[in-house]
Amino acid sequence: MRNFPPTTFVDTTQIGWIPLSEGLSFKPIYIFPDLSGWQLLLRLEPGTVISRHRHTGEVHAFNLSGTRRLDTGEIVGPGMYVHEPAGNEDSWEAIGDEPCIVHIEVNGRNEYRDAAGNLIRVADALGARQDYLDWCHTEGVEPLPALAEKA
Repeated sequence: MRNFPPTTFVDTTQIGWIPLSEGLSFKPIYIFPDLSGWQLLLRLEPGTVISRHRHTGEVHAFNLSGTRRLDTGEIVGPGMYVHEPAGNEDSWEAIGDEPCIVHIEVNGRNEYRDAAGNLIRVADALGARQDYLDWCHTEGVEPLPALAEKA
């Protein structure tokens, strides 16, 4: 018999949008207990660009609202799903007049590089948890147990 973790509930209405950079914010939904990945809501204001990055694991993204244009030129709108395999490199931008909100599951990490190919930033589950905990501390909000638990 497989031992499953307890069911986890996260009410995202109880979490404010946590700023990452100008026009970009997120809400954590789930951080894998082994820190191998995480789920989040990502919000981009119109015109905001996600810079080129490489995925070390699979990514699943479902557009909830707004529209984005992938660097391939493909347009992804509400109700559309995108699978990105491990090793995929991409960039994309929020287009249109309304914020783009995407539910994303990241397995592994995202590696951001400069034009010369040098690693400049990594986004991973541990960093997402820390961003959330820092936001809670700054805002005087009690962290949700499901998002604050250490592996």
